[in-house]
Amino acid sequence: MHQHVILNQRLLKAASARLRAVTAATLYGRGVFTTAAVYRGRPFLWDEHWSRLRAHAERAGVECDFGDNETALALARLVEANKVERGRARVHLLARALGGRWKYDEGDGRASDLLMMTADEWPRPEGLSLTVSPYRVNTCSPLAGVKSVNRLEQVLAWEEARSRDFDEAVMVNERGEVASATTANIFWVKHGTVHTPALATGAVAGTTRARVIQLAEELAVPLSEGAHSLHDMADAEEIFLTSAALGVALVTTFDFHRYTVPAGSPTLHLREAFRQLTL
Repeated sequence: MHQHVILNQRLLKAASARLRAVTAATLYGRGVFTTAAVYRGRPFLWDEHWSRLRAHAERAGVECDFGDNETALALARLVEANKVERGRARVHLLARALGGRWKYDEGDGRASDLLMMTADEWPRPEGLSLTVSPYRVNTCSPLAGVKSVNRLEQVLAWEEARSRDFDEAVMVNERGEVASATTANIFWVKHGTVHTPALATGAVAGTTRARVIQLAEELAVPLSEGAHSLHDMADAEEIFLTSAALGVALVTTFDFHRYTVPAGSPTLHLREAFRQLTL
């Protein structure tokens, strides 16, 4: 993480920034976040990230005290202060007011805190190794698909995969449908058609995912969103993951299956089209 952060529109040294100890975010994890890639010193797809953050905040009951323009300007200020040419920016909306048995309000009128930070670009390997996670996505949860700051289940799933020397893991929902990787969206190719889980499976509406779907339409690459089992995915000819941190990343092994992506494949076509957007 870099030296400076933004806290409620103030540029501060990360070591000196202070959040309140007793809030709905600290006691209950009531908050949402988004991670945006930074290319050429500018947050990539920021309007889409902010729109999704506001939508997820509404679902999680987090009031937003910050306007669109002031938030964009604050993030630009942070990127400049930390001299980020290529990297990542993470933006949080954290609920303050508590209700119920732990009711507490200092009465300053602010309903939430806005915290922004940046970091270097995530190292992108040439190929990722993938396994199946023992953890499940719960589509019955009122927060299914929401990027809440309480990401412990995803963290534990990722750590479990890493403990077995895999880079990532496929998570399925309670119906056995493929939903996503632990920290990314997932796509695979069969017979020239790109497949990805529909949002109804519990997948997060990733901004990179949405841009890749749009690119597929622009490039006339057949793409289908739906509900698929692990058996359907096991027959894939190519697999790739998408996220702000990874961009479009090739999967070269899925458990014991190895993939060689041929020149001119849909995966490479989409990865190159996405790369051109980031130059």
